[in-house]
Amino acid sequence: MPSVFLYHVVGDLTVGKPEMVEFYETETVESAIRAIGESTECGIPVWKRKSHVGMIENSETRLQRFVGILNSLDIVAFLASTECLEDQDKAIKTPVSQVVVPNTSLVKQVDPATRLIDALEMMKQGVRRLIVPKSMGWKGMSKRFSILYNGKWLKNADTPNSSSNNNLTINTNRPSSSGTSNRNKFCCLSREDVIRFLIGCLGALAPLPLSSISSLGAINSNYSSVEASLPAIEATRKLPEDPSAIAVVEPIPNGQCKIIGEISASRLWKCDYPAAAWALANLSAGQFVMGVEDNVAGRSLPDFAVNSAVDDGNTATGTGSTRLRKFSSRSIGFNPGNSIRIGRSIYRGRCAPLTCKTTSSLAAVMAQMLSHRATHVWVIEDHSDDILVGVVGYADILAAVTKQPASLTHVNRPEGLATL
Repeated sequence: MPSVFLYHVVGDLTVGKPEMVEFYETETVESAIRAIGESTECGIPVWKRKSHVGMIENSETRLQRFVGILNSLDIVAFLASTECLEDQDKAIKTPVSQVVVPNTSLVKQVDPATRLIDALEMMKQGVRRLIVPKSMGWKGMSKRFSILYNGKWLKNADTPNSSSNNNLTINTNRPSSSGTSNRNKFCCLSREDVIRFLIGCLGALAPLPLSSISSLGAINSNYSSVEASLPAIEATRKLPEDPSAIAVVEPIPNGQCKIIGEISASRLWKCDYPAAAWALANLSAGQFVMGVEDNVAGRSLPDFAVNSAVDDGNTATGTGSTRLRKFSSRSIGFNPGNSIRIGRSIYRGRCAPLTCKTTSSLAAVMAQMLSHRATHVWVIEDHSDDILVGVVGYADILAAVTKQPASLTHVNRPEGLATL
């Protein structure tokens, strides 16, 4: 087990993290769209309101108020329903309680002194956010081998002269030692935060970072997909949980599939939600992910009331957009590129789906995810043209970095970290 997991604690990762602001289930979809644009991992935790203002909660009662995590794909799928498309003004005013999928297992509250290895185990089991109490006394454990210097875990900064205690078992449910003024202040730690911390500790994780994802067993073959010729709305019939992504594929004669794009929370993170919802309900999956040229689509979109995270080009002139718009890759936040032919239709290509090879190093995949703020990377065969074999998500990476060296049957070292 790499020493970085044993001698670091959750508090080390929360230094400088902003205070968590709860997003309540009574807020509207319109408010959720704005909040998701500023979130990590393309989603926001949704909470029930406290029974009365100023109440003091413990960890158990606080988690009883947690509802679930709402992401961008959930909202686009909701807005793509027939009822919402008929009255979008009403749809965006809908409380998020009617959209979020309840799942109380996605969040857990832990103490700042919780060991990093314990936090990783929680996330490997499905926890996506760790709620950590903020303490004015907590200054982190900057020394890598702090246990050797102090002889015990520093549970707080208020008891530096307390009796020695060599018991390393941490009670993650005990109350925070922070003062009364900070008792109800927390920060939220995501899996992206953990990966960002780990990529700064690659040397301590050796030889895992240079090992291929296939040798580490990090490739997940249980992914969701939809054929490009099918209606895009088919992708939302049963939304995948982790990662929240559906590969859009094109079958080839040998029974395999080529990936041409994806419908995912990370790709829709800062899109024009109403435009994306219209496209999801009216276009094929291939048309949706590739974007349709204006002169090919032959369809138009009304202007929407929701402020888009993507400028439509007219706002810069001050004229606004009051005319009917034709659907294009720009209108849902996809960047146009070269024209690509699929079947008999020509589509304006957006940026290609984020992919890696089966021989890509773990460090390279981690760097890809962080640089693109993505929750996953699609895996394609080494010597083929975009033949899809699986996906690597946060949970797969966390499982890989905590593997015991003896469990590695083969270590494949690519020529460099940038090998993709």
